[in-house]
Amino acid sequence: METIVETAKDAGAASAAYVLLRLPHELKDLFTEWLETHHPGKAKHVLSLLRSTRNGSLYVSELGSRMRGTGAYADLISRRFKLVIARLGLMEGRVERFRLDYGRFRVPPKPGDQLTLL
Repeated sequence: METIVETAKDAGAASAAYVLLRLPHELKDLFTEWLETHHPGKAKHVLSLLRSTRNGSLYVSELGSRMRGTGAYADLISRRFKLVIARLGLMEGRVERFRLDYGRFRVPPKPGDQLTLL
């Protein structure tokens, strides 16, 4: 993770964020099959770590935990990520690059003067 974030910083990134691997629907089966085919010695361990971040499942859809996971391993990833972005001086999440210019907005003088979206 640290190498990826450092490389992004060197390429000009001003902020960084992460999403814990998500395996919805048939992706969990596809990923499991790929892992067992290409890395059979690591498959059981990798799947165990993923399950430890998803309350024993490979996928959880609940808002608030689906992107970051829960548990000790998910907390470790979060702490490592926060340490690396702090060390590199990056902001967490999105950087507001464009501010809306409300001064250009004009209320239409009467109904019907505004174009439709169709």
